[in-house]
Amino acid sequence: MIVAITLTLYAITLSVAVPPLLLRANWVDRAPRLAIATWQALTVAVVGSLALAGLSFAIPIAGLGGKGLIEVLQACAMALQQQYSTPTGAAVGIGGALLAGTVVTRSFWGLASTGARMSRERNAHRRVLDMVGRPDIDRDFVILESAEAAVYCMPGLHRRTVVTTAALHALTDEELVAVLAHERAHLTERHDLALAFSVALSQAFHGLPPFRLAARETARLVELRADDVAAERTHRLTVAAALLAVVAVPPHAVPAVALGAAGPGAAARVRRLLPPRQSVGRFPVCAVSVAIALLLIAPGLALGWPAVTSADHALCPAEPATSLSASLSPRSGSAPAPATPAAHAPCAVDSMDEARFSS
Repeated sequence: MIVAITLTLYAITLSVAVPPLLLRANWVDRAPRLAIATWQALTVAVVGSLALAGLSFAIPIAGLGGKGLIEVLQACAMALQQQYSTPTGAAVGIGGALLAGTVVTRSFWGLASTGARMSRERNAHRRVLDMVGRPDIDRDFVILESAEAAVYCMPGLHRRTVVTTAALHALTDEELVAVLAHERAHLTERHDLALAFSVALSQAFHGLPPFRLAARETARLVELRADDVAAERTHRLTVAAALLAVVAVPPHAVPAVALGAAGPGAAARVRRLLPPRQSVGRFPVCAVSVAIALLLIAPGLALGWPAVTSADHALCPAEPATSLSASLSPRSGSAPAPATPAAHAPCAVDSMDEARFSS
């Protein structure tokens, strides 16, 4: 019960405390890839903690460590019988099972439905591109006749980078190289998977704050990361000029399942590119990486803590151990003294030392 309550409080604390901290952190925009990983780890930790909390409510796990398989099964059966023998225990157990089942089922449902929907829409748009697009083999993109200056990519197995004829006229050669580097960064680093994961969890849990914010921030951060990659290959001012050339594209010009250069917060991205980039120091990167690891492993550590303490208890029981002085052969012919318990000896090793000292 303590483990289940701890995991539940951990999930609530993460949901309430961590998103505001990430929204206010000044390193996020300077290290977008690390920030994406942090948001992903946060949502995974919340979902995992809730699922494990429900499992802990449904199946008591305390006191099952340090035993063989048969002993573990017997202890588990006894713990289940004891918990479900009372109405209160049965209600808690059934509620925990419903919580775990709901969290796991909705997570898989959200991932499956979102992935299937995005795949259908992308395949439909690829078929349109195959019919009306004109491939530019030398520069590895598809030219689409349109009066809107748009540049976007379609990720997946049959990836495409699309440049409209209006964008070809609006962009200089250097700016075109910059936006192509931006789109290829999306494809190479598989930003579509991070977006699909965050959107799926947001839809699965009805836009609860941590999942809704994770989806919104992931969509913004993948654009910042692609901007940084393009700036490394060309120049920051070139990328900013390219964004200004395509920033006025209307939403209908780019498919919803595509990743476009004029993505979320284009104006703020242009302002970010104007001054020289300030890199994040090595110590903050290491600190955030450790925090991400702790977010992910903390639920597992909490779940395994009862087994560890139970194993320690089995190795060193609290019951008084019988003194071994009675088993030692007497030096004289007198009868051996009756065995006396060693007062409050924490384990057998201490009682043996005490016996040797008394002899």
